[in-house]
Amino acid sequence: MNKTWKTLFPLLALLAQSARASDEAAAARGEYLAHMGDCVACHSTAGGQPYAGGLKMSTPVGAIYSTNITPDKATGIGNYSYDDFAKALREGVAKDGRNLYPAMPYTSFVKIKDADMRALYAYFMQRVKPVEQKNRDTDIPWPLNIRWPLAVWNMLFAASKPFTPDPDLNEQQNRGAYLVQGLGHCGTCHTPRGIGFQEKALDHHNAAYLTGGTLEGWHAPNLTGSSTSGLGNWSAAEIAQFLKTGKTAHVAAFGSMTDVISDSTQYLSKEDVEAIAAYLKTLKPSGAQARKPAALAVKPGGETAEALARGDMSQPGAQEYMDNCAACHRIDGKGYANTFPTLAQNSAVLSDDPSSLISIVLKGGKMAVTKEAVTGLSMPDFGWRLDDRQVANVLTFIRNGWGNHASSVTPDRVKALRANITTVERKEPARENMPVTGK
Repeated sequence: MNKTWKTLFPLLALLAQSARASDEAAAARGEYLAHMGDCVACHSTAGGQPYAGGLKMSTPVGAIYSTNITPDKATGIGNYSYDDFAKALREGVAKDGRNLYPAMPYTSFVKIKDADMRALYAYFMQRVKPVEQKNRDTDIPWPLNIRWPLAVWNMLFAASKPFTPDPDLNEQQNRGAYLVQGLGHCGTCHTPRGIGFQEKALDHHNAAYLTGGTLEGWHAPNLTGSSTSGLGNWSAAEIAQFLKTGKTAHVAAFGSMTDVISDSTQYLSKEDVEAIAAYLKTLKPSGAQARKPAALAVKPGGETAEALARGDMSQPGAQEYMDNCAACHRIDGKGYANTFPTLAQNSAVLSDDPSSLISIVLKGGKMAVTKEAVTGLSMPDFGWRLDDRQVANVLTFIRNGWGNHASSVTPDRVKALRANITTVERKEPARENMPVTGK
């Protein structure tokens, strides 16, 4: 017997050590995947603990607040089994049976593969610090806060199948499709919503997928191959660079995309950002193209810069541009590479929906904070000094100068967005040491 134990003990110890190493590897992998899913952005608040919840999110029927997903047993998910965890992410159903609001992107997370789901579970249970913080009730009034209708919503709109590789895409493109459609949940912001506030499409087999969406006063642009409002003029290398740094030589992230860069995509491996770029470049032009107005507000091309240079302020918005914008974006609209983005032929400027342009003028903005750019240049807000007509004029001027062709911005549109401006509490970019690489 003693001899048997002497033989078995080293073997059992080796097996235990191997199991611990496997768990640690899974948790490390899960940490990378949590970055990919940008979980910290929605489940954290300014000055709060990571993943402790409490972030306010506006919906058409009232505000909801993100939940505590730390492994605290009293207020978080510490009592969740793996099956409970997977059901919440894939089906939008909490451990106690409550239906989660579809602000939780379970319509995308249903595509997460089992191995990745188990790695995420290992990370949240082993590496995330437990935080005792009670979840906050919604501000949705009764009877709209009754949750059972969400089960009907799920039957009507939620996907029910895992990710399936597309035989028409190569291995790299399918990897990108998995990331974009699943953990990356890009469609949550970049796909238009229907009457039930559902995403109109969940993958590229529907023409509406990633054609742009508007939430809380910001328009997430078209990611299809449109040459005006989409990525048709972007190279795959430029898309990958944008995901890693939040900017290219010509454009910079704005609105909530800066948080996505800061908290999520800057941490992704070179292989994964290139896979995402490769997939996005397969998307054919779709959605409404930027429409030419009946009469252009300014003459195209270099004539705009020439008019400004000789002091011709006859076009509405020209004087506002010179007084507020030209110092950074220049009279030729080309800005300064890697510092102030170009306005000429910028797909965000040419978007059919000018909500983001209006919001950034009214509220200002900040570039993404990354490991390489730890400060993040800011654009000041101009809402305090420009009235609704002035904002409309300068944006119409920009959207139709230097060869741009886009619809006019109206004072009423500016007025409506100004009235709905709220300070959305956002956390500072995560400072956890989570620069994991690999797939």
